[in-house]
Amino acid sequence: MYFAALLARTEDGWEASDTELDDVESLSDLAELAREASPEDDTVLVLIEQEDAWFGVVRIDGEDDPRIFVSDAAAAARSSYGEILLTDELLGRDPDDDDAVDLDSLDLDGTEDGDTEKEEEEDDGTEDGTSSAEAVPHSPVGDRQILDDLGVGEKELLLLDADDALSSIAEALGASEVLETVR
Repeated sequence: MYFAALLARTEDGWEASDTELDDVESLSDLAELAREASPEDDTVLVLIEQEDAWFGVVRIDGEDDPRIFVSDAAAAARSSYGEILLTDELLGRDPDDDDAVDLDSLDLDGTEDGDTEKEEEEDDGTEDGTSSAEAVPHSPVGDRQILDDLGVGEKELLLLDADDALSSIAEALGASEVLETVR
């Protein structure tokens, strides 16, 4: 089960709204949704969790690029909502690598008839036969200082359990009550 909420910091404190992610297809869409929640360009946090598996925090500060933290990249990679957060940049991948052809690895002697064992391994995802999903770490990824200035340091963020992380974050922000109204 998923839960997603927006927490927008205003002059009067935090305001929460639940959000539907069904129409969100990219990080840009998610950032635009968050920016709409705060007309004053205040800080907006998008909090996403999949019960007992992973949680993610996206921070939008005005027109700045989104900052992202995901508690378990491999678990999030198996989720359509998690895939939105797991950008190539966040995972340390070069987005152009997928399209690049390594000319040195091509067999250009005219015997390209049929599949070779190496081609079959590459079809699995990577040259060593492992799938691309396996290349995603079973660990936190992203900006570990995303909430430092809001009262949740890196150490505390890394120690949060997926099942109560969003409540713990909201408590540290002083936004527990407003988050619970949309939960």
